[in-house]
Amino acid sequence: MKKMIRLLVVLVAVGILYAGTILFLIFRGTKDIPVDQPDTILILGAQVRGTSKENAYPSSVLKERLNEAIVFIGKNPQATVIVCGGQGSDEPDSEANVMADYLIQHNIDSKKIIKEDQSTSTKENIANAMEKADLGKTVIVTSDFHIYRSKLLARRLGLKTISGLPAHSQTSITPNMYSREVLALGFAIIFSW
Repeated sequence: MKKMIRLLVVLVAVGILYAGTILFLIFRGTKDIPVDQPDTILILGAQVRGTSKENAYPSSVLKERLNEAIVFIGKNPQATVIVCGGQGSDEPDSEANVMADYLIQHNIDSKKIIKEDQSTSTKENIANAMEKADLGKTVIVTSDFHIYRSKLLARRLGLKTISGLPAHSQTSITPNMYSREVLALGFAIIFSW
């Protein structure tokens, strides 16, 4: 019985240490500051809502990312904008299409926007964007909790000059997203090479 209790205590301690370390990294990413004069602004996708392609719209999480990007694009008109995200089985259109439409509705020149509409994961977002253009000095725009993992994957894919623009998460699902990110970041650190 004592061995079982010791094992349980060790497992709980390891779990707390793991969660604490990962949360530290996630919170570190929330403080990232984007570089000045980037060559590329890479906006990562999130859920798209609606019942058809004609009425597709960004979820609250995606809208936070896009609104943050719009301000930054206005300050960096030289940058190419790449919107990333394919179409999930529960989405009426690709995330990239909906994102591009939203940006255009908010006075971003359509000629500046490149769509990457095939990816289904953060790693694919970045890898596919790298095939679309020479990214150069890149700012990744995503939710604050997602910055650290996005930059980690970008570095592992070979991007040299990378920084993040964290979109502050304020939706009701933010606690769920942080919980999910604790698992996703741990997986990425170990397995995403």
